Amino acid sequence: METNKLNDIKTIYFDYDGTLHDSIKIYAPAFRKAYEYLVSINKAEPKEFTDNEIAKWLGYTDNEMWDVFMKDLEVQYRKHAEEIIIEEMDVQIHKGNARLFEDITIVLKELKKKGYVLVFLSNCGKEYMEGADKIFNLNCYFDDMVCSGIYDNKPKHEILYEIKNKYPLNQVMIGDRFHDIKTAQYNNIYSMFCEYGYGDAVEGRDGTVRIKKPIEILNYL
Repeated sequence: METNKLNDIKTIYFDYDGTLHDSIKIYAPAFRKAYEYLVSINKAEPKEFTDNEIAKWLGYTDNEMWDVFMKDLEVQYRKHAEEIIIEEMDVQIHKGNARLFEDITIVLKELKKKGYVLVFLSNCGKEYMEGADKIFNLNCYFDDMVCSGIYDNKPKHEILYEIKNKYPLNQVMIGDRFHDIKTAQYNNIYSMFCEYGYGDAVEGRDGTVRIKKPIEILNYL
């Protein structure tokens, strides 16, 4: 274990979906419902999606996801499908299906106790972030909460470039997708790749360190 790879860290940026939040539990049914809508209006062919196929879209901004998934879909249908996803995820949350990964609250409490500056940094929308805060009381742990939805849907690497000087050096980005590694590289900070999340192994190949479960974060910080 190479604990010396992260030196004198002061600020920790956390991705949300796939890093803190086991979001496939609420995203998969929402994605399927939106896709059913597209099929019903003859904008998509019937198809059964596995959770793994759906999970690959977690971590993308809305624009990125649709540009890759169905780039020719007209804006009005894209927007309505997005609304269905948001509404159904909210339904799933109210059913009590939202879950943080095992030991995440232990990790956050310990990092807070150690005096790190903790920043929530996600490609999600503003309402989704606020809902996560309300359900899991995230403001008890995080010094700041930032998302694409309050920065004109910019990707997180651009957002971090704008805000990173607000927080003390040295810094590390923790996440489970290539977006998180890209964010760290673009901003010349450390990265920690979470193999337990939704990205495949190759996405984390350039991470400073890699972990297999949340509690291992404390081995480095």
